Amino acid sequence: MLDALHTYFHNKIQFTESQLMELEELLTPRHVAKHEVLVRQGEIGRVGAFVVRGCLRSYVTDTRQKEHIIQFAPENWWISDQHSLTKQEASLFSIDALEDSDVLLFSGEFYRRFQSFGPAFQGFFYQLLQNSLVAMQRRLIGVLSAPAEERYQEFLHLYPTLARRLPQRHIAAYLGITPESLSRIRSELARS
Repeated sequence: MLDALHTYFHNKIQFTESQLMELEELLTPRHVAKHEVLVRQGEIGRVGAFVVRGCLRSYVTDTRQKEHIIQFAPENWWISDQHSLTKQEASLFSIDALEDSDVLLFSGEFYRRFQSFGPAFQGFFYQLLQNSLVAMQRRLIGVLSAPAEERYQEFLHLYPTLARRLPQRHIAAYLGITPESLSRIRSELARS
């Protein structure tokens, strides 16, 4: 599983052999079964994950027990509640597996150690955080103002392989619409 992480980092940042070994000591390869929960909303998030194979999601459950999906994490994506992981405070959302998945689990120490390698690593980590912030801002604006069809097209652009892999109800929960509305949108797009 660590080979997948090496491939991910290969064109992004250069590690020395000792740095890679140091980071690898902080990663725990793990198979996560479909529906297995890694982080529970309201509890302290102790792990994040780099997805090698499969798909995880982060989601909030409201007072009526309705799920609202915040993010999907397919292969080569990172997922965590960074605030909970680093500050040891209650997680705002849950993270679970939508498919049987192979992941590399990490703790808050992984972030600290990664950044301790120097400015290039801090810059890389900053870029990851910035990309995450921009994605969340776009998602928020889309949910607040974009028509459902436009949100679905953005989903297809962001997650090109997931439309065929995930149940319609999960995609609808991500888009903030009903599965029936998603079915209608898909039919209209197929006709045009």
